[in-house]
Amino acid sequence: MAILFVVTVVVTLAAPLLLKIYASDEWKPDQFALATAFALWCLPQVFWYGIYTMLGQVLNARGSFGPFMWAPVVNNVVGITGLVAFMVVAGRGDQPIDSWTPGRIALLAGTATLGVVVQALVLIPAMRRAGIGFKIRWGLRGFGLRSASHVAGWTFAAVLVQQLGFIVISQVTTTGGQRAEDADAVIGTGKAVYDQAFLLFMLPHSLVAVSLVTALFTRMSISAAENRVEDVRSDLSLGLRLTGLATVLSAAAFLALGPDITATLFSGSPERTTDGIAYVAMAMMIGLVPFSAQYLFQRVFYAFEDAKTPFLVQVPIVAIWALGNVLSLAFLPSQWVVVGVGISMTVANTTGAALSYYLLHRRFGELDGNRVLGTHLKMLAAAAIGGLVAFLISKGVHALLGSERVSSMVAALLGGVTLIAIYGLVLRRLKVTELEDALVPLLKRR
Repeated sequence: MAILFVVTVVVTLAAPLLLKIYASDEWKPDQFALATAFALWCLPQVFWYGIYTMLGQVLNARGSFGPFMWAPVVNNVVGITGLVAFMVVAGRGDQPIDSWTPGRIALLAGTATLGVVVQALVLIPAMRRAGIGFKIRWGLRGFGLRSASHVAGWTFAAVLVQQLGFIVISQVTTTGGQRAEDADAVIGTGKAVYDQAFLLFMLPHSLVAVSLVTALFTRMSISAAENRVEDVRSDLSLGLRLTGLATVLSAAAFLALGPDITATLFSGSPERTTDGIAYVAMAMMIGLVPFSAQYLFQRVFYAFEDAKTPFLVQVPIVAIWALGNVLSLAFLPSQWVVVGVGISMTVANTTGAALSYYLLHRRFGELDGNRVLGTHLKMLAAAAIGGLVAFLISKGVHALLGSERVSSMVAALLGGVTLIAIYGLVLRRLKVTELEDALVPLLKRR
């Protein structure tokens, strides 16, 4: 907690320097000043996110997963309340830079930070209910930090490498966005478009892969500590097949209905912006399955207290992604730069997942690869059939109702429901029984 506090103070005081690193040189002074003001309000979240993660992992280690998963809901309630209050004060239209008074900044950014604070604090009663007592103690001896620090050191190094990649992403997307704005591009782009697309990309991963792997990681860690490698293999296979059910479907939905989905979710934004978000998210979604698989592969290494291998895998992932970003900025038209960033992300994640699988296979032998691959091929076939039908439904709806927002909502609804129905029916015909055979045992306590 002390280290978190010191780091938070340092990064908050260094807000202008951080913005110089991450922001585009093409930003105007008033843009930079506004971003700095928001950073000063938002960077204290570092401390509270750290507390939330630390307390949540203690609960997970005790087999209590619910509070850690549900605490962000409280954060969302506070954040949404702040957004509604801001809309009451400032309205829903565009907000010119000179309209951002200190009070408006405090209302929007302050409630965002308050949500993170509450998200962390609600775990304290949950810990007490779980019978976990704690008190503040100083000193580092007697806590088993010698082995933990070795793992943490490599993990921290991987995070640093990832942050170097994010600097490149931030610079490329902001520069590309500024150039597209100057060129009056017909498709929305820039850092804001990238951020919204990335949120959509992360949604199925967070809902399914993170939730599932959080539970599996505790089991795998116990199995690894007792040298039950076969149980780790079994959980890895289970995790890959179950996450695939959701990630394959999500990728198909976006590839078939991307513009309709974004036009529905971001109904207050112009069509050029929602189309831009859709195209970037579609580029990312192609690599959603390997991204979630890579997340699970990493946790297998961590279960065996091996953080060095994930670090070594992270290096080529970041290098490929960064190189792709730079090439996109250099060679693509300004309005397609961020789409190039999404494609680079897909290539990098696919490469990382393949490399991790190879290293795990070399270390632990057979990983039930034939079963996992066969299941994924069946899911891809079902998703392809459903996605094609959903795409045709979207085209038909727009042919009848035009290109208005309501037609996008209808297309997204009809196409989405049809896709899910076909996906489930085809999987059933192909005898893909993971949802019935694997999910029920997973939810039982072992």
